[in-house]
Amino acid sequence: MAEKKQSDLRRLLSYMRPYKGLLALAFLFLVGATVTEMMGPFLIKQFLDEHLVPRNFDQSALVTLFVVYIVAHLLKVLFTYLDLLYFQNIAFKIVQDMRVEVYEHVQKLSLSFFDRTPIGTLVSRITNDTEAIKDFYVSVLSTFVKNIVFLVGILVAMFLLNVKLALFSLVLIPIMFAIMVLYRRKSAAFYLEVRNQLSVLNAKLNESIQGMNIVQVFRQEKRMRKEFEEVNNKHYSAGRRTLKLDALLLRPATDLVHIVAIALVLGLFGIDALKSPVEVGVLYAFVNYIHRFFQPVNEMMMKLSFFQQALVSSSRVFHLMDEKDLAPVQKGDGNPQVINGDIEFKNVTFSYDGKRDVLKNVSFHVKQGQTVAFVGHTGSGKSTIMNLLLRFYNIKSGNIVIDGVELEKFEEQEIRKKIGLVLQDAFLFAGNVKQNIRMYNEEITDEEVKEAAQFVQANTFIEKLPEQYETEVVERGAAFSSGQRQLIAFARTIATNPKVLVLDEATANIDTETEDAIQTALQQMRKGRTTIAIAHRLSTIQDADQIFVMHDGEIVERGTHQELLSEQGLYYNMYLLQNKGSLQKAL
Repeated sequence: MAEKKQSDLRRLLSYMRPYKGLLALAFLFLVGATVTEMMGPFLIKQFLDEHLVPRNFDQSALVTLFVVYIVAHLLKVLFTYLDLLYFQNIAFKIVQDMRVEVYEHVQKLSLSFFDRTPIGTLVSRITNDTEAIKDFYVSVLSTFVKNIVFLVGILVAMFLLNVKLALFSLVLIPIMFAIMVLYRRKSAAFYLEVRNQLSVLNAKLNESIQGMNIVQVFRQEKRMRKEFEEVNNKHYSAGRRTLKLDALLLRPATDLVHIVAIALVLGLFGIDALKSPVEVGVLYAFVNYIHRFFQPVNEMMMKLSFFQQALVSSSRVFHLMDEKDLAPVQKGDGNPQVINGDIEFKNVTFSYDGKRDVLKNVSFHVKQGQTVAFVGHTGSGKSTIMNLLLRFYNIKSGNIVIDGVELEKFEEQEIRKKIGLVLQDAFLFAGNVKQNIRMYNEEITDEEVKEAAQFVQANTFIEKLPEQYETEVVERGAAFSSGQRQLIAFARTIATNPKVLVLDEATANIDTETEDAIQTALQQMRKGRTTIAIAHRLSTIQDADQIFVMHDGEIVERGTHQELLSEQGLYYNMYLLQNKGSLQKAL
């Protein structure tokens, strides 16, 4: 565990390497601030011992002393401002770099990782945990560096004043170090529990907000509130344990050592005074330095909680960054292109969890320009076909071929560009309508955006909007109806001019009038394109060149609509269930 923490700490510090020049400059300002800070008590000691006590009021010397004192303090203010400015700027840059790195890595992870990881946990790591790491750079690291330099300056000043008392003061360092080590050992588990409970809290909150309509419809407010309170109480309890530890080992412990140190210094001065006269200026300066010695010590002790939180958070963030479950990538050299859209599955077997196969030796061939449909009951494996074709997951066995080339040999961008996807629940991003159709691809012109919208008849409602294509889209497109969102999604797909269309229940959420308009558009969209439709409503795929009926991960029937009806198998029964009139006629 200790080695893991040291490794995380070294990894945190490694993010400072690109900013060596700025760090060196910040360190110079820090040294300047420390030197000018140390000059204050020393100059007052000079005034006491050389002017006030001996009653030597040389005006020229006093003016010089006064000017030096004022200049030293002004320089201290300037150097402190500059070192703080540079350290904080470096800290924000480092955390900015880390967040981008984490986000880029998350984008490379496979969908199977997202299947098993709550969204709230990921959000907590990318936001809350990186924020705690920011505190490490902004508050902890800069404070520790500044105060260590400050402590070295104080010890040097002490040795210049009184070697014996300075040697005594060195004993304070291992005492304070022991308190820090004890705190770190005791607090590690507490702060890990706090962070874990915060992730659970975020996950519960995310679930509640996303499912708020279901919560309200089924009157689950009390149950959800109770569950939220339980999670919140666990987070509160974990936080209280850290507060108790902080209250015991941070400021109170250092204050006790501080008081004992002052008492011993005064005692030693008293003993020396019995033997020989003691300089008042030395006594003042030394006591002042003792006070100043504990000022940075107290600051560092108070920052230990931030330090511990940062170590725990960094461990969680690095664990995410080290996640090896990456999305499938291209295998082999070359840059094959999807030209025709000829698709073939050869004995494909696949499992999401590695235990239960959701596809079992599935084989089919879709020729260029054909329209095929997959039907079957929920859980039969229809949508899995789509996920594998888009290479969201690696197959367990078998092969998927496009235009005679194995799927794994294509670049990811080629697959995404040439295969257009429309899902049942269309996802719209914050921005405007035009950006959602274009998907921020500047190669698609405004005219092409409008043509795509007109092609699927989305222009009929877009042009009635106050700002038309510039109309702002709120989160997930909540201001639009499900049918309108789906029309925008259709336009988005058409704008990319794909070779293959994949429609996953694309008309399931659309009213009859809108569906009629889309079916007309689909007839044009499918011309010259290979189309794979996944459907529950059999009425939408009756004109498909081939229909595959799936059951328990296998293709159990295949043929045209009329051929499957004549077989009076699973497809026939599904059709009768969806068409009551036909059922009565059959009876």
